[in-house]
Amino acid sequence: MSNLDAAFSALADPTRRAILARLALGEATVMELAEPFEMTQPAISRHLKVLEGAGLILRRVEGTKRPCRLAPAAVAEIDQWLAMLRQTLAANYNRLDDVLAEMKTKE
Repeated sequence: MSNLDAAFSALADPTRRAILARLALGEATVMELAEPFEMTQPAISRHLKVLEGAGLILRRVEGTKRPCRLAPAAVAEIDQWLAMLRQTLAANYNRLDDVLAEMKTKE
């Protein structure tokens, strides 16, 4: 989980989250990713560099195009970290349920 800081930093930006949501539908070129945004292609490219640096996307060269896609390993790493938090929260809620049930029986 060495790249989690960079991944969450990259995810802090709404444009980058929107780009990732688009890439969840499938591979896309920079121009395709830039379409829905009111920003220049170089601005989108800078966002893509941040996402690539965080390990969230992969890019390949295809002639003059550079299609992007999600990096499954990075998404799985984030999901694993969040699963740990979900388990901890569930355990805390279960303990709270036990305490509340015990308090109810004492009344």
